[in-house]
Amino acid sequence: MLSPLFKPVDFKDCPGWDDDRQLEAFGAFVRSAERVREKPYKSGALGISFEALAPIFADSRETLVETDQQARHFFEKWFRPALVTSTEPNDGFVTGFYEPQVIASPVRTERFAVPFLRRPDDLVDVDDSNRPDGLDPYFAFARQTPAGLVEYFDRPAIESGALNDRGLEIAFVESPVDAFFVHVQGAAQLKMTDGTLCRITYAAKTGHRFTGIGKILLDSGEIALENMSMRSIRSWLADHQEKARALMWNNRSYIFFREADVEDESLGPIAAAKVPLTAGRSLAVDRLLHTFGTPFYIHAPDLKAFGGDCFARLMIAQDTGSAIVGPARGDLFAGSGDAAGEIAGGIRNKADFYALVPRSLLAQQQ
Repeated sequence: MLSPLFKPVDFKDCPGWDDDRQLEAFGAFVRSAERVREKPYKSGALGISFEALAPIFADSRETLVETDQQARHFFEKWFRPALVTSTEPNDGFVTGFYEPQVIASPVRTERFAVPFLRRPDDLVDVDDSNRPDGLDPYFAFARQTPAGLVEYFDRPAIESGALNDRGLEIAFVESPVDAFFVHVQGAAQLKMTDGTLCRITYAAKTGHRFTGIGKILLDSGEIALENMSMRSIRSWLADHQEKARALMWNNRSYIFFREADVEDESLGPIAAAKVPLTAGRSLAVDRLLHTFGTPFYIHAPDLKAFGGDCFARLMIAQDTGSAIVGPARGDLFAGSGDAAGEIAGGIRNKADFYALVPRSLLAQQQ
């Protein structure tokens, strides 16, 4: 049953729809369509089911689409837009994320001593079937011990050596701040000191809640709201090195990574939907509510970071994040590298979300 939060409208009601370059979004959509040949996506709770998307994915694999007009016709044929409504105070809002690029060493040296770690073998997925009494229901991971499952080590414990001598290191970087922001983004391109390029991407996490250090700096008055950005946070950390570690340790969540090849430098990391992200076209959503592969038309009148007078683009739901909670809450993938980081760090904008709902679902409700 489709959620009443979806209010069907027409494409003419989506500001800028006819001016968008939907061919770019179609390419991202097809990547999800190819992925689901192997395994279907789980359906979100708001009612846009994978079963309704499946024939559209199949058609996208067989349809030759080479222009924006053909892509627009494809989406208009299969979908109808629906404004996503919500009573949540933080909904109707977008932020940005990106893939950092950092110099790294395959071995620990005096200069490169901050590690990225693989998933430990004592980290266990937790759900209602094995959750021990007293473990916070939020935790999706726990530590296996002879006495049973317990809360996993958090960031302060791991960075103080709790997992030393376990052989988990993938690579080492010079700056703890660089490493921290890679953890926040969940992926990175590593320019290795031996001249090779590799990618690390999310494998698992300790399960602790994410705490944004920007909000701490904002609440404490260290950075004014109008000056808040990724650059200002980095500047504060550089200027207050004696306080930087303590601030970063407020974020107890710690990410474990896996190695991945860089097959196409024009695409981003493989994210939660198991496809490489597309800059300016991939969207992180609340995966409990939405189904990966769902197209969303995002209209953010005040967002100019991607160029143009405003942001009005078709995006494809292909990632998620612990801070992305709510039916009209999204994270826009800005790409890889420092320039993308500058774009992503400045995105905090109100936005209207138009979910593209399969017409078959709307027909069932009539």
